[in-house]
Amino acid sequence: MKNSTLIKGTAAIAVGAALLLGGGGTLAAWNQEASADAGQIVAGDLGLQAQTGVWTDGGTQQIADITKYRVVPGDKLTFTQTLTVKLRGDKMAAQIKLNDVIASTFSKSNVQIDPITIKNAAGETVIDNPILKPVANDTQTVTVSTTFHFLSTTPGLENVNATYDLSKVSYTLQQVITGKDGLVVTP
Repeated sequence: MKNSTLIKGTAAIAVGAALLLGGGGTLAAWNQEASADAGQIVAGDLGLQAQTGVWTDGGTQQIADITKYRVVPGDKLTFTQTLTVKLRGDKMAAQIKLNDVIASTFSKSNVQIDPITIKNAAGETVIDNPILKPVANDTQTVTVSTTFHFLSTTPGLENVNATYDLSKVSYTLQQVITGKDGLVVTP
């Protein structure tokens, strides 16, 4: 009988401990929550709109219809286009890049494409890795020029009747990020 009482007592203690642990008894931990109004942020923006461009021969004489122009070695054709650039953001910076113009049957060694030239609204040339930054009203107008040299060193009759699809000339506005060393990195 003694063992039966001992067993009953031990079982009662075990049930009591289980109720305390599982029933949220005295082993609860305290916690509290607080918040502050941290405000909201708004994302910046980047945009590019292109106006109709103009082709010139040697940078001076306007070409009315580029599809009817017959290029010869030594020619320089320049495409000039006005772009409206929108940049909004506290640390926003962007660069205009010429998209690849590869739709051609010309030998690549016979055509040279100069780095683009960018002029601001005042007509001043932006040089040395031109990085555009936001202006007061977020929108600025720039003029971009690209020159294609059909090299006079083209041998013999190479590229006679070749075609160069200049309708593919276009630009990209690419955000750039300044790294910790001040170097520009493209994401």
